[in-house]
Amino acid sequence: MKRGAEPVESAVGKGQAPDPELLERIRDDVLAQGRPFSSAGVASALRTSGRVLGTAGSFAAVARISAELSGLGPLQQLLADPELTDIFVNAPEQVWLQRGRGLEPSPVKFVGEAEVQALARRLISSAGKRLDEANPCADGQLPGGLRVHAVLPSVSGSGTLLSLRVHRMEPFDLPELVERGVLPPGAADLLRELIASGRNFLISGATGSGKTTLLNTLLGICGPQERLIVVEDTPELSPGHPHVLSLRSRVANVEGLGAVDLRQLVREALRMNPSRLIVGECRGAEIRELLTALNTGHGGAGTIHANGAADVPARLQALGALAEMSPQAVSLQAVSAIDVVLHMSNTASGRRLVHLGLLSLEEAQLGVQMAAAFSAEDVIPGPAWRKLQRRLAG
Repeated sequence: MKRGAEPVESAVGKGQAPDPELLERIRDDVLAQGRPFSSAGVASALRTSGRVLGTAGSFAAVARISAELSGLGPLQQLLADPELTDIFVNAPEQVWLQRGRGLEPSPVKFVGEAEVQALARRLISSAGKRLDEANPCADGQLPGGLRVHAVLPSVSGSGTLLSLRVHRMEPFDLPELVERGVLPPGAADLLRELIASGRNFLISGATGSGKTTLLNTLLGICGPQERLIVVEDTPELSPGHPHVLSLRSRVANVEGLGAVDLRQLVREALRMNPSRLIVGECRGAEIRELLTALNTGHGGAGTIHANGAADVPARLQALGALAEMSPQAVSLQAVSAIDVVLHMSNTASGRRLVHLGLLSLEEAQLGVQMAAAFSAEDVIPGPAWRKLQRRLAG
């Protein structure tokens, strides 16, 4: 074996970190070229490093070092899985995956805490944010839609924590959701009726339960003549629809100026003549503007965090309180603005649609009447099933 091949062989082996000395030399060489990191630049720097490699070794070295310099390092290989939605790094040897079937351990390992922290700092920096002792917690979005959140050991008790949300560029269609077990077969037709009826709806569920995935799919089957305006803090929705406009909130600059929050964006969206106004996630005082909009003839949808469909009224009232709305005002506005609640859940078999409810107001109390439950195989009509049918037909 040639002398120069050994360090690179160990440097780019599967699941291992590159030789730090070689990595540093190539990083300096690429930077000296004055161009952004690229596979071609890494390959050129590798050739000038004097290492002697075979064809296979060269390709492996370029892929591994490129991932370390500008990709996700050891995590890069995981992105090849089309079912991947989340990556969680709890420790150098504890990497977990979410692929819609509950959390799964990954064989990918980091060499040590320093490698995890270096990756976290670089990703947050690429998202235009800071991760340091003054800012030990940070989140952002990378080109391509990957969301990253990191926590440094000064706050975390177990080393650097890294969470990545993988953005699917092509949304699922309803048959794909049925195939993946998110919906039972009969639910697809019911959801098509919901969209065709023009009714307003909220999708509730816990973090990572598939709310955005389902919303993306449903927006994609809206009529092509409709004008959809999406309001979000972090861009996640990319429905397969020909007429989608996206508005994104903005934080204040270092002088404390220039902030644009969701409340303002909802008001701006109303001036743009939307067929449907979509709030990617209702989590603050913007609920007042959204309920007002949906009560003035605009169609709409959104997602909301809740433990169950029956808990949505309490969640709405809690958000309304942030906008200085009384529970009674929230109840009166919500019952006439929101027609259907769809609840997603993380079950033992994966993420699934489990309930469909209708908001109701009985004795001045906002509640949810269950219209349908969803098993893995079928739609199970509930007490408000006939009311749902009338609502969709009208």
